[in-house]
Amino acid sequence: MHASASTPTPVLSRLRWRVVDIVVASVIGVASGVVFWLWGQAWTPLSSLLAFTPGLEGLLAGGWLFAGVLGGLIIRKPGAALYTEVVAAVVSMAVGTQWGFLTLVWGVVQGAAAELGFALFAYANYRLIAALVSGALAGLAVATLDTNFSSIAAYDFGPRAIYFGAAVVSGILIAGLVSWLVARALAATGALDRFAAGREARIADSSDAA
Repeated sequence: MHASASTPTPVLSRLRWRVVDIVVASVIGVASGVVFWLWGQAWTPLSSLLAFTPGLEGLLAGGWLFAGVLGGLIIRKPGAALYTEVVAAVVSMAVGTQWGFLTLVWGVVQGAAAELGFALFAYANYRLIAALVSGALAGLAVATLDTNFSSIAAYDFGPRAIYFGAAVVSGILIAGLVSWLVARALAATGALDRFAAGREARIADSSDAA
């Protein structure tokens, strides 16, 4: 017997957003937005510590990139990375940042880049490699924006090149690796039991115990 046209295929069902996905993605976005705002407040003192090498402050860029990667790793649905990054940017902007509306513009571009990282794996791979690729693309996006459309654009070529590379590295390490570790830690607590990330963690624990 053939399945009726109204019966969702396993793939479509896996990719379809549920109410719990929207709620949790929103919570991730809001919480990340607060972190974004705090990171913005710390930008000046932290960048001053790295001033011995102009451009090295790009290492701080990952602090505004992790929301998309984390949201993608947990929700595992098309649009999750973009949604969480944009929500985080909106919250950060609403609380008040020195960059104003540009915060949202950067958030959209960064979120789209992080989303592309998961799309490249057809939304079927959420292992460390997918997180690192997503973080790297988000880092590439912010590096491109910052070195062309922010105060960093006034730097000489050398410092701009350093900033570009440092931002990509930050995207890989902070947005990619750290987000992956956070997602695994949350799954281990049972907080993600309603998500594939949580079920995978339980299966892995069972295999280790065996």
